[in-house]
Amino acid sequence: MAVLGNHAGSAKPLREGKGTNWEGGTREPCIMRWPGHIPAGADSWDMFMTIDLFPTIANLIGAKLPEHQLDGLDVWPIISRLPGAKNPHSAYWFYYEVNQLQAVTSGDGRWKLQLPHTYRTMLGQRPGHDGVPGDYTSRKIGHAELFDLTHDIGETTDVAAQHPDIVKFLEAEVEKARADLGDALTQRPGSGRREPGRLNAVVARN
Repeated sequence: MAVLGNHAGSAKPLREGKGTNWEGGTREPCIMRWPGHIPAGADSWDMFMTIDLFPTIANLIGAKLPEHQLDGLDVWPIISRLPGAKNPHSAYWFYYEVNQLQAVTSGDGRWKLQLPHTYRTMLGQRPGHDGVPGDYTSRKIGHAELFDLTHDIGETTDVAAQHPDIVKFLEAEVEKARADLGDALTQRPGSGRREPGRLNAVVARN
């Protein structure tokens, strides 16, 4: 008999959870409302990321974007359900830990290439109970695995052998990411690594 926990929740049917780059750790629903601009009752499986919200909102209000490089792009055509709209990204890069490139997905969100890395899992572990979390164990992906998220949202079946063209495309994106931002897993420094934006702290005193 399986031991059921009552601490936190479950991401099923998605694989794994927070702290990983499996869909259970990265995929989130998004609800938006703007009468007259976003069609009421419309739904979409199109993918975008939170990095895209800043340039999208800036464009909507006519704000000038900063001169330094941004990772996000304007995805308003997707949000507003413009016919024929496509995600402007060719791919998204998934980093975790200290600059570890762990996965890439196609911009349309269909294909995901999980790269060799170690991740935490609760699989086979005793779950959390009564406010005490369960213990994770570590697992390792030894070679790149491709998943078709349209037909396999739970990332259960590696289809790399059936789609070598998709693997080749995503591997090219992997190389772009490593050349730009580096990758601790392959000891790549990256020529485009940059500091995050920071605000000077202001302390208010009475």
